[in-house]
Amino acid sequence: MTALDYTYYKSPLGLLKIGATETCISEITFAENQDDLNSEPSSTPILTLAVEQLIEYFNGNRQSFNMPIHQQGTEFQTKVWGELLNINYGKTINYMDLAKRLGNPKSIRAAASTNGKNKICIVVPCHRVIGTNMTLVGYAGGLWRKKWLLEHENKIANGVQTLF
Repeated sequence: MTALDYTYYKSPLGLLKIGATETCISEITFAENQDDLNSEPSSTPILTLAVEQLIEYFNGNRQSFNMPIHQQGTEFQTKVWGELLNINYGKTINYMDLAKRLGNPKSIRAAASTNGKNKICIVVPCHRVIGTNMTLVGYAGGLWRKKWLLEHENKIANGVQTLF
């Protein structure tokens, strides 16, 4: 695996750690503690692009991202992460919908597990997948962040203040 350059962005939801190769973003995660800050920030064109687009997203001026991304995974994982990119801004689907979109309703647990392994948060919108009973469940960054992201998108897309 190629070594990554890192930078950090102080978002409204806390510090984001952004990792990239020379050609693509491979990681956007919430830096929860000092151990997550494992390197001095770098400044490369791809990292600058990612920070600029995240700033636009949080300011409500960007609803889709156009930065090159890549994360290592199995064929199934890559398919799940690709399907997440098809969930429209300001919308949600449930885990059963995700499994059906993948062509196999029985893959619901595997799809949910893969959703949780997404390393490119916000850009690969795993936060847009909710429980089959339409409740907020599971988010690596914490449910409060998932709720914030969904309400932020819903407010920008639909002018609605609260979703959950």
